[in-house]
Amino acid sequence: MAGRGASEQPQRVTIAAAAWPSAAADEAAVKALDLVGDPSVEEVRLTSRPESASTARRLAVSVLRQWSLPQLSDTVELLVSELVGNAVRHTGARTFGIRMLHRRGWIRVEVRDPSRALPCLLPVRELDVSGRGLFLVDKLSDRWGVDLQPRGKTTWFELRVLDR
Repeated sequence: MAGRGASEQPQRVTIAAAAWPSAAADEAAVKALDLVGDPSVEEVRLTSRPESASTARRLAVSVLRQWSLPQLSDTVELLVSELVGNAVRHTGARTFGIRMLHRRGWIRVEVRDPSRALPCLLPVRELDVSGRGLFLVDKLSDRWGVDLQPRGKTTWFELRVLDR
């Protein structure tokens, strides 16, 4: 009997968790935006550390929830990680900024840093363990690019969305 009860309990926990993630996730999303800033309103500056990638991902997913576009979360999380990773690893900057824009049919995510060094899209081989970031951005986004600024650059990607 103990074995049967042990196998039933995880199922009940899973079902219970599946019943409320929307409300809990909405609350967590609002909290993240309140604490750190809302990149859909203005650029949010983050410290250039590897840990900041998780904050940037959380902010991006929170904005997608506000825009009722949670179906884009996995792709946006991955691509934000890649752009933030490049900004943190390759620029030597103390901070970077993230901004998100939504216009009819598109979302755009921008990562701005003070370096004017352009990122390079490298050919990727099967056994490569690094250098895949922009390859992923190129394959998974509908458009991407780099805009040079007077002080630094903005690397961005866009995804097409179906408007209701």
